[in-house]
Amino acid sequence: MFGNLGDMSKMLEGMQENANKLQAELESKVFNVKSGGGMVEISMNGKGEVIDLNIDDSLMSDKDSLQIMLIGALNDINKMVQQNQQSSALGMLGGMGGMNPFGSK
Repeated sequence: MFGNLGDMSKMLEGMQENANKLQAELESKVFNVKSGGGMVEISMNGKGEVIDLNIDDSLMSDKDSLQIMLIGALNDINKMVQQNQQSSALGMLGGMGGMNPFGSK
């Protein structure tokens, strides 16, 4: 009965390694979105942190348009990051064989 604890420990260590690899992959990815024909550009890493923001000078005097474009770009880039995180997590679960609660593809 206690022989399985060693196997369970190895499995948990493997899962932790996979989680660490996934985190590193997410941190290294960069997503880019343009709004308003490129007048607003946002870059975000895979952890959901904004790492760059460029705003065309012509928008500085048009606050309403700037707000609309920023909201649209932020929503788009957040969706991209979330979809990437979900697909990466599902890929990690798929790598665990019979433990995938979502079934196999």
